[in-house]
Parts: sequence; C-alpha cells; structure tokens
Amino acid sequence: MKQLLLDAVDEAFDRRSWHGTNLRGSIRGLSREVARWRPAPDRHNIWELVVHAAYWKYAARRWLTGEKRGSFSLEGSNWWPRPEEDTDRAWKGDVDLLSREHGALRGAVGMFSPRRLNERAAKTPFTYAALVRGAAAHDLYHAGQIQLLKKLAPR
Repeated sequence: MKQLLLDAVDEAFDRRSWHGTNLRGSIRGLSREVARWRPAPDRHNIWELVVHAAYWKYAARRWLTGEKRGSFSLEGSNWWPRPEEDTDRAWKGDVDLLSREHGALRGAVGMFSPRRLNERAAKTPFTYAALVRGAAAHDLYHAGQIQLLKKLAPR
C-alpha cells in the first residue's frame, strides 16, 4: 500500500500519468507575469496556489511525522498574498519551495510504517493513508485550476 501512496503522490506532482497535467507540469515554464495574474481582485492567482499547495504538503507531512506547527518556511498558514516581491527570483523561490515540500512529504511517506497507514491520524477524522491520498488529490485539484487560469490569462 505504501508504494501505491508514493505513486499517487508522485503522479499528482511530477510523474507521468494517464490523467493529464500534474501540478509541477501545470507551472513548468510559466512566467511570473502569468503566475501573478488574477481573474478578479478577490480571487487567487497561480502564484498563491503554488504556495498554498506547498503549505498543504507540509501539513500532510506534519501529520505523518508528528511535527509541531510553526515550522513552515513562511509565517502564517494556508494562503499568502503573492507576489510579495514581483521578481523572477521570488517566483522561482516559491516554485522551489513547492518542490522541496514535495520531497519532504515523499520522504515522510517513504519512512512511515506501513502497519500504521490505516490508523486514524491524531486530531483528524482521517487515516494516515487517507491524508496521503488527500495530498495527491489536492495537487490535482489545483493543477486543474492552474490550467484554467493559464487559459484565461491575457497574453
């Protein structure tokens, strides 16, 4: 079961799969101009979705490892206004954050005891396996949003 979970997490993020574009593929080669574009003033842009996805990879890893809250690279939780600094370097930094958090989540799944996957995770109604599947589903959900935002963005 653990290998299936690792496959799901990887296919949703950066491995080839039948379902189409994964999260990493949805932002590959994307300019910061498109990443920062908003469909409306009160809506999230692609850049914010990238940081949000990084945070939830961190949160899923925390559930698996038992780490305490507060160790994410950015202060706060869930959503961060972007761009904070409107530069290519800042955009690349947030994409790198997403990749680092994916690697850390993947490492936590890889180290997790297979015997515990069907246990309910502390402070949630979900099993550890469900949390990992949810992290994969979360990536795909936002990959779809990003694909749509790219189509809508002015060029």
